[in-house]
Amino acid sequence: MPRREVGVAQKRWVGVTGPELALGRGMGRFVFLGGVRVLWCVAGLLTSVLAASLAGAAEAKGRPNVLFILCDDLRWNAMACAGHGSLKTPHIDRLAAEGVRFANTFCTTSLCSPSRASILTGRYAHAHGVRDNFTELPARLPHWPGRLRESGYHTAYMGKWHMGEENDKPRAGFDDFVTHKGQGKYFDTPWSVNGAEAKVIPGYYTTTVTDMALEWMKRDHGGRPWAMCLGHKAPHSFYTPEEKYAHTFDGVRVPYPATAFQLADKPAWIKDRLYTWHGIYGPLFDWRKKFPDDRPEAVKDFENMVHGYWGTILSVDDSVGRLVAYLKESGQLDNTVILFMGDNGLLEGEHGMVDKRTAHEASIRIPLVVRYPGLASGKVVSAQVLTLDVAPSVLELCGASSMDGVQGRSWVRMVREGDAAWRTSWFYEYNYEKQFPYTPNVRALRTDRWKFIRYPHGDGGADRHPEELYDLTVDPDETRNLAAVEVHRETVASLRSELARRMVEGGLTPERDKMPLDEGVKKELPDQKIR
Repeated sequence: MPRREVGVAQKRWVGVTGPELALGRGMGRFVFLGGVRVLWCVAGLLTSVLAASLAGAAEAKGRPNVLFILCDDLRWNAMACAGHGSLKTPHIDRLAAEGVRFANTFCTTSLCSPSRASILTGRYAHAHGVRDNFTELPARLPHWPGRLRESGYHTAYMGKWHMGEENDKPRAGFDDFVTHKGQGKYFDTPWSVNGAEAKVIPGYYTTTVTDMALEWMKRDHGGRPWAMCLGHKAPHSFYTPEEKYAHTFDGVRVPYPATAFQLADKPAWIKDRLYTWHGIYGPLFDWRKKFPDDRPEAVKDFENMVHGYWGTILSVDDSVGRLVAYLKESGQLDNTVILFMGDNGLLEGEHGMVDKRTAHEASIRIPLVVRYPGLASGKVVSAQVLTLDVAPSVLELCGASSMDGVQGRSWVRMVREGDAAWRTSWFYEYNYEKQFPYTPNVRALRTDRWKFIRYPHGDGGADRHPEELYDLTVDPDETRNLAAVEVHRETVASLRSELARRMVEGGLTPERDKMPLDEGVKKELPDQKIR
């Protein structure tokens, strides 16, 4: 993006445009992004220094920087290093080759806002209170960037925050906060810089947010380590690649997955979802204009949608390359913990579904790659890791104190030395949404071998949907539901008990497990403003 700079070199993002620009002359560096003028000013640095105690600053000296890159709806295998046959992601792959790829990472609620809150706080959705995409992260809750700031780090968040749909104001725990309302747009998003009135910065989202992150990273941080949290919009719907990648996959055929037609032993709600906003015969996030459409030739719409999704990921890989190149050029690469991950998984036609929310593998599995020489190099970890584990792990790597209420575990020792006591099972939770009435209430257990899913109705009575059971060691694609098979009756009973036990251990007792009434799968489309 064209950019020019005027003025002396210092410091912080504030929203200064038009005539107000003159007030800052002599105080900072003016940066032009897509024609919108913003200012890094010395006053921001003074505020940051005062906010971090002298003891905290001294404590932080010598610790690694943190570059946290969060993608939205990135599938666990949407990287060449994870085995994708069509996507080329050389920069992400290099992070994996020089660091650690966690091959079995999972979200505990497959929905953007709840999962983001879990990543930041280390808590389950029922514990942090963000159950849907419209709820703010409670300001009283500690999160890992805030804890780093308390210990002397200089912190920033830039990009999609997405906890509080209509709020683009700064959140606690960050020295600088640049975001937008709602989902943002792939082109020409209105950005609010540290709470100033939102202004459109022309250009492609992934490029713009990377420009802003790099500008901040290049600052003089006053000798303190820094933590940059970069939240991409990509590859969330509506999938819009930048022009250079718009036709990259035109020659790649993408059929519906085989599991889309293996629904005989699945609960009826999955079949009911086929023709909805979250089904393969529905509108496919506007990639299908006439719907529902179950004609075989309509798979072309599905193919085009997937091509668009893949195209947005190529731009994310470019972004990773730019960020890493700067760290290398500036001599900071090996003193920076780089975490690259997705907030939740995505169904790409599996079991006839698109979107997420369910407890099936494609919905709950997410990518996680960490590069830091002090951790490991060229390693693939197969143990089950959760979004809840990010907070305690980052804090340990940075030598910061732990937070109360964390339900995850640091994987640092497990990666370095192994951990025979590492988890072998965990539970998943999701609550029915009236705004998106396509998925029931879900409570599930995943062990190293088994997946057990139940669907509470929400009234405290018996479940009204059949349970699901899959042996993941022989059926990783979850093609055969074993829940009603007589030989597995004892397994179902055992897993049902283990699920209940894990939920109680996590603070989700029957008395506290409140959920809405399951009103069933509905055909209407969601409100245009919240898609």
